[in-house]
Amino acid sequence: MVTTTGFTVSRRPRRGAGGITLGDVARLASVSPITASRALNTPDQVAPETLARVREAVARTGYVPNRLAGGLASARSRLVAAVVPTITGPVFMEMVQSLTTALADAGYQLMLGQSGYTESREDALLEAIIGRRPDGIVLTGIMHSSEGRRRLLASGIPVVETWDLTPTPIDMLVGFSHANAAAAVVRHLHAKGRRRLALLSGDDERALRRNRGFVEEALALGVAHDAAQIAMHLVPAPTTLGAGRAGLARLLEEAPDMDAVFCSSDLLALGVLTEAAARGIAVPRQISVVGFGDLAFAGNTHPALSTVRIDGTGIGQRAARFIVDRAEGRPAGEKVVDVGFRIVERASS
Repeated sequence: MVTTTGFTVSRRPRRGAGGITLGDVARLASVSPITASRALNTPDQVAPETLARVREAVARTGYVPNRLAGGLASARSRLVAAVVPTITGPVFMEMVQSLTTALADAGYQLMLGQSGYTESREDALLEAIIGRRPDGIVLTGIMHSSEGRRRLLASGIPVVETWDLTPTPIDMLVGFSHANAAAAVVRHLHAKGRRRLALLSGDDERALRRNRGFVEEALALGVAHDAAQIAMHLVPAPTTLGAGRAGLARLLEEAPDMDAVFCSSDLLALGVLTEAAARGIAVPRQISVVGFGDLAFAGNTHPALSTVRIDGTGIGQRAARFIVDRAEGRPAGEKVVDVGFRIVERASS
């Protein structure tokens, strides 16, 4: 049972956790289901006052109309939608490939959407996805707008958030702590004798959370006495090799004595290595470099790149299992899975 400002919705059993229906919207708006349907599909045929009541009910419940005309609410689509910020950044592709394979083995197909790094684009994409009622939705990250979260909760569709951790997931979650990963990088650099640390980072929320974890651990270890002692340069996400080259140049202007830089992506770190070589800066003798993602090229750079390894394959496989189990009526078990991370030490640090 869900209560919305004096209105009680009785959720019927579904393949997921249950969802808000057109009938629920109609009862909240004090109109018939037919009138509510007209208000959503042909608003010109409905009186303005009635239309306003229906739209208010939709906003309050987070209801998204089912765009599968004639489809049965109990029918399975055998489709799962995944949303990633970008398909140009390879860091998410390991998860997508694993998710695709695991779903295909269970008889499901994957639809892939690109949300960018803004809430507004994710909201528009989520509305389109929910309206087509896939059997599950896999999201990247946990930072969603209140409207997007409300729609996902109201849909009743199984949802798996990935690449992050939170004690309050929308439904299910497979991820890791960005702050803990960054703190482990600080400890790694500290153990190597590095004391003048710098950050080169994308401006997306997950990278910023790593930055905060990095600074907090540096302060805790006494590497810095205040955050201002840690040079930091932000670049637009998705990050690129070119941004890494320009970013190192900027950091050297601000902190010429720095002896280590943690990059929010391996692509940024590759740019740092390239710029350092062009300037005759010895890595790691003068500057240690650590990336994030352990992309395929990381072990083949010169010097080989130290980085943070995330088990994208494991994330994809566990997310697929969550969705398939829920869609087919099996208990999902533990709803939050922490896959952890691993510092891969190579020659650059």
